[in-house]
Amino acid sequence: MFVLLLILLVFFALRKVQKAPSSAKARFLRYLLIAGGLVVLGYMGTAGWLGGLFAVLGLALAFLLRLLPSLLQNAPYLHQIWMAWQRSQQGQAQQQESRHTSGKMTAAEAYEVLGLKMGASDKEIIEAHRRLMQKIHPDRGGSDYLAAKINLAKKTLLER
Repeated sequence: MFVLLLILLVFFALRKVQKAPSSAKARFLRYLLIAGGLVVLGYMGTAGWLGGLFAVLGLALAFLLRLLPSLLQNAPYLHQIWMAWQRSQQGQAQQQESRHTSGKMTAAEAYEVLGLKMGASDKEIIEAHRRLMQKIHPDRGGSDYLAAKINLAKKTLLER
C-alpha cells in the first residue's frame, strides 16, 4: 500500500513539475534532493548503517587532510587551469549565442520556420510568431536556439 501511495505521489509531482517554469523546477529539484537525502539518512539510521557511513566519511576526511598540503602547493596552477576552463566555456557560450542570433535567413526559410505560405500578410506573420513563441519561449522551458530562429524569421519577413 505504501509503495502504491509513493508511486502516485511521484507521478503527480512529476506532472506538476513538467508544467512549471525553469526556476520552479530548479527549486523543486533542490528540495527533492534534500528530502531524498534525509529519507536515506533516516533509513540508514533505522537499518543500523550509520556506523558505516561515518566510517566512509572519516576515511574521506583523512584522505583530504593528507591531500591538503599538495593542493595548497599547487593552488596557483589549479587556479590557472580553472580560469582557462571558464574562459573556454564563456567563449563557447558567446560563439553559440552569436550563431543563434546572427546570420542571414532567406524569405523561404523564414516562411518555413513560421509555418506560413509564401506571401503571408504582416498580420499573419506576427500572429504565427506570437503563437510559436508562446509554445517554445525559453522562460517556459523552450529552446534559446528555436526562439532566436523564430525571431530572425519574423524580422526577415517584416523587413522585406
